[in-house]
Amino acid sequence: MDLKGRKRSEWTRLLKSFSFAWDGIKTALREERNFQIHLIVAVVVLFAAFWFELTRYEWIIILFLITGMLSLELMNTAVERVVDLVTKEYKPLAKYAKDTAAAAVLLYAVLSIIVGFIIFLPKLIN
Repeated sequence: MDLKGRKRSEWTRLLKSFSFAWDGIKTALREERNFQIHLIVAVVVLFAAFWFELTRYEWIIILFLITGMLSLELMNTAVERVVDLVTKEYKPLAKYAKDTAAAAVLLYAVLSIIVGFIIFLPKLIN
């Protein structure tokens, strides 16, 4: 394959990887209740961010929190699916993998709520 053909092939693979990622998001939107809940909360937070006219830095923090939350929820889903693929019977290590992935989501959700209160509470009080 010549250099031009190899570059085209690399671009094709890159574009396909974006397509696969988008398929993962669409599947999560369609099938994962927790992802749907996080997305609804994210939309509400974004409306509140517009309403309260957040600063540039507050926007950056909010966007990182939302994206981090959705990303962790996707990773949690991936861990759960892989564990379910490997075994259907109860195994302590499988439970541990699922529980710790869920714990990561919970910790980040708590952090997001705390930071959300720090950003929005003074605006609500005023």
